Amino acid sequence: METTTPDTLSLWSLTIDGGYIMIPLALLLLVSIYIFIERCIVIGRASRDDDSFMKKIRDLIHEGDFESAENLCRKTDTPYSRLIKKGISRIGRPMNDVLVAIENTGNIEVAALGRGLSWLSTTAAGAPMLGFLGTVVGMIQAFFSLAKAGTGANITLLSGGIYQALVTTVAGLIVGIIALFAYNYLTSRINRVMNSMEAKTMEFMDLLNEPA
Repeated sequence: METTTPDTLSLWSLTIDGGYIMIPLALLLLVSIYIFIERCIVIGRASRDDDSFMKKIRDLIHEGDFESAENLCRKTDTPYSRLIKKGISRIGRPMNDVLVAIENTGNIEVAALGRGLSWLSTTAAGAPMLGFLGTVVGMIQAFFSLAKAGTGANITLLSGGIYQALVTTVAGLIVGIIALFAYNYLTSRINRVMNSMEAKTMEFMDLLNEPA
């Protein structure tokens, strides 16, 4: 069976020539893009920082108005405000209990921010492997066609089969690279949110240790 090679390369022709392995790769790419956009929106909301928040919390706690402080935390609705709210609800208990409660809430918040990142890391590692699998299968098919052609075999038959096989490798690498960069970018943004949460936690703990 002879392979018809297009005169020019295009994204569509490459996708078609890649064969059935391109289907799971396309699905991986679409899901990764969706997760990236959705997580960017979620992390962007979590990154909102109100410079006056801790000052208001400090004033309310000094006044002993814990209920208003908790209401302010609910209204702010960010990961660090939920940490502070948990800490306020534990005021009156030993400081270590307050800190543990805040840290546990922080772990939950970080896990929520990182939801879906395991898919990106899996795609970053798995997509190139799928591409290599498609290449190996394509090479087997190319050499099978070459052997089947017998004395009628020619270099065009072999080169066309190899060209098709290598398409899946390129596609797998592209999907894997996109997923890898998306994963690292989101991870760096989550780390910045974590640093902000830690800073707010230390500020809150220092507030509780201030003399009345």
